[in-house]
Amino acid sequence: MKIEKIERSKHKQERVLVYLEGGDLLRITESELLRFGLCIGLDIDDRTVVELQQSGARSETRVRAANMISSRPLSRKELSKKLREKGAVEADAESACDWLEEIGALNDAEYAAMLVHHYGGMGYGEAKIRDELYRRGVPRELWEDALSKSPDAQEAIARVIAQKTKGRVLDEKGRKRLSDMLLRRGFAWRDVRAAIAQISENATEFDYEE
Repeated sequence: MKIEKIERSKHKQERVLVYLEGGDLLRITESELLRFGLCIGLDIDDRTVVELQQSGARSETRVRAANMISSRPLSRKELSKKLREKGAVEADAESACDWLEEIGALNDAEYAAMLVHHYGGMGYGEAKIRDELYRRGVPRELWEDALSKSPDAQEAIARVIAQKTKGRVLDEKGRKRLSDMLLRRGFAWRDVRAAIAQISENATEFDYEE
């Protein structure tokens, strides 16, 4: 079938629309346009049409993947899932992830380190950080190296205590509330217990927001 018209999409910058006789429409990118040597009047067979459709889908998935990863960091698992949710087949989603890894735009090890730095800096302990690494699909084999660069637990707890108490001493009830809060933030009981033991037992009012 012959190509009757070629034009750029008005809605998607990367998309090229190829109109075929009989009313069929191909949605491709400039990459396919150049690689297949498409032009108005060119006669293409059914096999080429299928190849164009498949190649166009792969190219558009790459563009979408690049846009997603430039908007905010993602793990490979998160990115692949988002691409499939947008309609990409699994093979195209994985191919796009492979490509981004090859050019250094997608890196799970760097992403893991960023998460550890971010949540550690916010005053969360190792258990909470592990939960985030799992939730975001970071491969387990990358966890330990990333966590090895997390803040010292006792120092992190001391910063949280200083921020929450603002120098006030706590009674038993206040220390219990503080202990529970630190545990919810993912700090280990042994570290929380050691930190709480250093707090004065002198009673004062204790009120804070997590």
